[in-house]
Amino acid sequence: MPLLPTVSIVIPAYNEQDTIKACVLAALDQTVMPFEIIVVDNKSTDATASVIRALQHAYPEAPIVYLQQNEVQGLIPTRNFGLDSARGDIIGRIDADSVLEPTWVAEVIRAFGDPEVAACTGPVLYYDMPLRRFGHIADDAIRRAMIVITRDYQLLFGSNMALRATAWRIIRESACLDPDDELHEDIDLSIHLHEHKLKVAYSSDMVTGMSARRLDDSPRAFYNYVMRFERTYQKHKIRSVTLRAPMAVLLSAYPALKAMRQNELRKEARASD
Repeated sequence: MPLLPTVSIVIPAYNEQDTIKACVLAALDQTVMPFEIIVVDNKSTDATASVIRALQHAYPEAPIVYLQQNEVQGLIPTRNFGLDSARGDIIGRIDADSVLEPTWVAEVIRAFGDPEVAACTGPVLYYDMPLRRFGHIADDAIRRAMIVITRDYQLLFGSNMALRATAWRIIRESACLDPDDELHEDIDLSIHLHEHKLKVAYSSDMVTGMSARRLDDSPRAFYNYVMRFERTYQKHKIRSVTLRAPMAVLLSAYPALKAMRQNELRKEARASD
């Protein structure tokens, strides 16, 4: 029986003391244990480091690795530091507020059973929004529709993605560093994979929970977040109208999602009184 590929999980973190514990515990609570869980701390000024150290102490046999990337502030250099440090055959990349479903590692391994797959992504379940399961079904349906709409370009989602270590090494030097923090780093990776003719797959079974805290931003801040798509495409001189579809979906859904999020926060506040 062939050996299963090893899976590393990389988690960039900056001031994530409130979310990182649940993130790491979910990464540990897997039907197939990851080879390593790498938390890359990017100059956090809160208790992120203490939380991870406490987890390492509480679970001494767990493959929790704590690294610090103190050279420069930013998601991309922190992500790159983690991806470069990973030793697994497949490298998962999630956010510090991601809460993986227990079968996530197993589904990643299943997805990469196709030797042509260089990277894979999946849907999310917003755990701090109402109608969670319905939201998950809708998210999956929208992402599947985007596969058809965007055609040749299959887009990764940074909160829930994985790629082969070999694929990362191929695109490593060409991936944008984005020192001005203007791009969507996951879309940038998707474009570089496409340029190297490396296949990006989608798995509905590769599910992670994540926070909808982005909706807490002001309308202007959310708009600027969505415009990262446009700036990423402009960086790569991509004119495709279909690739702008995610922007239209996010902007049109924002008012309703914002209202749902605010209602959920009010319910939580009343419950805690």
